[in-house]
Amino acid sequence: MIEVNHICKEFVSAKKYPGLKGAIKGLFSREKTRKVAVDDISFHIGKGEIVGYIGSNGAGKSTTIKMMTGILTPTKGTCLVNGVEPCKNRKKNAGNIGVVFGQRTQLWWDLPLSESFTILKEIYDVSDEDYAERMEFLNRVLELDDFFSQPVRNLSLGQRMRADLGAALLHNPKVLYLDEPTIGLDLVVKDNIRSAIKEINEKYETTVVLTTHDIEDIEELCNRILIIDNGKLIYDGSLEDLKEKYGTTRKVIMEVQNPKQAEKLPLWEYLSVKESDYEIQADGANSTITISFDKNKLQVSDVIGQMMQHTQVKDIKVQETELAEIVKAIYNHGV
Repeated sequence: MIEVNHICKEFVSAKKYPGLKGAIKGLFSREKTRKVAVDDISFHIGKGEIVGYIGSNGAGKSTTIKMMTGILTPTKGTCLVNGVEPCKNRKKNAGNIGVVFGQRTQLWWDLPLSESFTILKEIYDVSDEDYAERMEFLNRVLELDDFFSQPVRNLSLGQRMRADLGAALLHNPKVLYLDEPTIGLDLVVKDNIRSAIKEINEKYETTVVLTTHDIEDIEELCNRILIIDNGKLIYDGSLEDLKEKYGTTRKVIMEVQNPKQAEKLPLWEYLSVKESDYEIQADGANSTITISFDKNKLQVSDVIGQMMQHTQVKDIKVQETELAEIVKAIYNHGV
């Protein structure tokens, strides 16, 4: 459905100089500055996939999305969406895609929501029969009926996001781009929107590209993620593979009778490992100890077994590395 082959995007602008003298110098200077926003990125996305496209601020996510939607033209490389080159066939591409930007709206601010949908129906040339079927489905999954007659300016953030998602899906696009679709929403509305996206994907096999900083969105929706950093694609794979490759830390949290005493146990002797192979911390307030270690060096069962032999354990909890921690580490240090 989406084929991105070695695309690059470079922005060229006049060089700026500080102060009044710099401003005058800038009028006559021919010096330019070049900023590479996207640097030789390639990936393919199949029909019906839900893909998370993530990266830190300024990594190049939005620039890539703008090239895939036809807003920007790549400096180098090619991009095809459903066989169409977006920057050269913008009108045809617009009929294939739907876009939701969390901080912008495609709805008419002063018109009732119903009028915005009527206008979009005409823009996308949706037949009366298809419009009725689409609205029945969207009303069910997004509950638009509750505010369908209200002006857009009177809608809450959660209502507007549901309305924007409905507007983007009105013409049944083959590809849906979602840029921070749950930003600023409460937990109930977030769950409703995620459920709606899942149902839309299952019913119409809509391909979804999701950019977000909300890791829960990624975990709930995506079966594959792409990570971009400084304009380069540094990871393309499943969540499971990412966790398996980079989430090797395990934490065993035990509720014990005497945390301070348990903290001093020579665990390295019991397990025949180096003391640096694990970290143990006591929390007297909660009567717990937390043992952190690399799963490739120690086994959870061995750690638990040795601790239970040498101290009285009331409760045990095992934690894997959270996806948020993995992504944060990749943002800070790369792959």
